[in-house]
Amino acid sequence: MKIQRFTAKGTKTEDISLPKELGGKVNLPLLAQSLYVYEERAHVGLRKTKTRSEVNRTTKKVYKQKGTGGARHGSRRAPIFVGGGVALGPRPVKRVKSLSNDIKNKSKFMAFSLKAEEKQMVFVSGISKLDKTKSARQLVDALEKTTSAKRFTFVLSEKSKESVKALRNLANVDYVFYKDSNALDIYRGGMIVMDDEIFETKGEVEKVEKVKSDSVAVKKIAKKETKKSK
Repeated sequence: MKIQRFTAKGTKTEDISLPKELGGKVNLPLLAQSLYVYEERAHVGLRKTKTRSEVNRTTKKVYKQKGTGGARHGSRRAPIFVGGGVALGPRPVKRVKSLSNDIKNKSKFMAFSLKAEEKQMVFVSGISKLDKTKSARQLVDALEKTTSAKRFTFVLSEKSKESVKALRNLANVDYVFYKDSNALDIYRGGMIVMDDEIFETKGEVEKVEKVKSDSVAVKKIAKKETKKSK
């Protein structure tokens, strides 16, 4: 799958192939499940009404128990009175829904793949060099003119931390770091602007992790050999 590529100045260059990990098959039920969980967890769950025990009101008896011809009442805090507590109102809810790391990663890559299929993804090289809001505005204007998109989400690499200062003041522009992004960020992000350096950095990290794992494996084998020799 070919994706459009631009420079940091908004100049279109040759298209590039979508990275293999982002181009997988989309499982819509799994993606929908992940989006539902992320949406649920986004709600803080602090909605609440006061019951009769929480309302700040007089506790004096309304009128005497007998002889008035009216119903028996003991407090103005009762829900039947204006200004009293609320019966069976909403209470705070703790969101306990969660996803496994495997489903998080799969749904994230599926969201990227879906955006690519819908032509709502572009790659930009040199985002880490954006140091002013003016240059970021020029890039966004060029992308808007080419893609006709109205809202953009920049997916940044760790090398582009300083570019956040140039992007955060722009209207209709959001940003998220690749390692912190999730399926909901991507799915609802409008036009996804991918930082070219994401996969360069990712490759370097994978190499380091592989070297570390190999060294650990060698150490384990060495320990086993020493134990056998003893």
